[in-house]
Amino acid sequence: MVLVAVFGVALLVAVLLSGLAARTVLSTSLLFLLGGALVSDGFLGLIHITAGSEIVSVTADLALFAVLFTDGMHVSFPKLRQNWRNPARALGLGMPLAMAGMAVITHYLVGLDWTTSFLVGAVLAPTDPVFASAIVGRKEVPARLRQLLNVESGINDGLALPVVLLLIAAAGPTSGQADASVGEIALELGLGLVFGAVLPLLVAGLVRLRLLGAEPKLQPLLPLATGIILYALCHLTHANPYLAAFSAGAVLASVSPEAKTVFEPLGEMLAELAKFAALLVFGALLTPALFGDLSVGGYAAVVLAIVLIRPASLLVSLLGARIERREKLVAAWFGPKGFASVVYGLLVLQAGIPQGEQAYTLIAVCIAFSIIAHSSTDVPIARLFDVEDLAGIPTDDDHAPKPTAPVPALSSAPDQEKRHDRP
Repeated sequence: MVLVAVFGVALLVAVLLSGLAARTVLSTSLLFLLGGALVSDGFLGLIHITAGSEIVSVTADLALFAVLFTDGMHVSFPKLRQNWRNPARALGLGMPLAMAGMAVITHYLVGLDWTTSFLVGAVLAPTDPVFASAIVGRKEVPARLRQLLNVESGINDGLALPVVLLLIAAAGPTSGQADASVGEIALELGLGLVFGAVLPLLVAGLVRLRLLGAEPKLQPLLPLATGIILYALCHLTHANPYLAAFSAGAVLASVSPEAKTVFEPLGEMLAELAKFAALLVFGALLTPALFGDLSVGGYAAVVLAIVLIRPASLLVSLLGARIERREKLVAAWFGPKGFASVVYGLLVLQAGIPQGEQAYTLIAVCIAFSIIAHSSTDVPIARLFDVEDLAGIPTDDDHAPKPTAPVPALSSAPDQEKRHDRP
C-alpha cells in the first residue's frame, strides 16, 4: 500500500502543478519519474522494486497499450491516405538508420559486441509521443507534423519487436523469452493486426442491432470494454498487443466516430493514469547504483542517441519531403524513448544474454534522459507554432457561456435514430 500512497501523493502534486507545467519547462512526467526514484531503495527506501519485479513489466505494458489505443483514435484514414509518404519515410528509412546509428556508437563507445549493439539500437528505435503531448495533442500544431509523429510512434513499436526478439535469440538467450521463429513472430504481428481490426467492427455491428444500444451515461464504457477484451485476447493468444491497440483505436474511430467522441475524455484520463503509474514504477528502478554502473562511454552514447542519432536519421529520411524546415526540425527532435523501450529493455534483461545487464543499464539511462529532455521541451517548442491555452488554463473567453451539443447515442433504436435526424 506504500506504493499506492506514493502514487496518490504524486498524482495530487502533479495535478496542482499542472497549470504551471503547461507554461514552463516543468513536466508532470518528470515529477512521477523523480517521485519513484525518491522513494526507491536508492534514497528513502520506502518501496523495493527491481527490474525483475512483475509490477514493472505489467505497468509498462498496460501504459503502452492504453496510450496506443487512444493514439490510434487520432488517426484519420482519409488524411493518412493523402499524407502517407512522410510516415512511410520515417518508418522505412529513418527507423533503420536510427537502429544502425545507435548500434555503431554502442559498439565503439560502450564496447558491446555487434549483435548486442544492434539489439540496443532496436530497443531504443521506437518513439513515444506521450512525452511530447503538447506537440501531438494540439490542433494548432500543423496536422502534417502531428500525423507524422503519431503514426510513426504508433507503428514503430510493433515493427521493432520482431527485430528485438530475433536479436535476443542471436545473442544467445538462456531463457525461453526469445526462442520464437520468424514465422511465429510474423504470426504474432498478423494476429495483432487482425484482432485490432476485427474486434471493433464486431462491437460496432452489435451496437447497430435493433434490440441493443448503450444508455448515454454508459456509452464511454463500450470502447473501454473493447480495449479490455482486446488486451486479454492478445495476451492469451500471444498476439502483438501494441499493433492491436493502435489499429483498434484507428478502426474504432473510423467506423464509429460517435464512440470516439464519447470515449475520448475517459480514454485520455485512463491513459494518463497508466502512464503516470508506469513512470513512478520505472523511476523506482533509477537508483544511484544503476547510474554508477554506466561507463563514461555509455553516457556519451546516451547523449548522442538523443541529440544526434534520432535527429540525423529522421532528417535524412525526410530529404526531399514536402514539409517545412521548422516542422522537420521539430519532428527530428521529438523522438522520445518511452514505454515500448522499457518493455523491450526488460526482455533483454530477462533473456539472460551474456551482455544483457550492460545493455539494460544503457537502455534504462537513455530512457530516463530522454524523458527528461523531451517532456521538458515540448511546451516551449509548441509555442513556436503560436499554441495558446496549452493546458486548458481558463481565459477571459472561457468564462462566457457556450452552447452544448447533445452527444450522439450509440444505439440503433428507432426513437434514437429519429433524434439523429433532427436539425
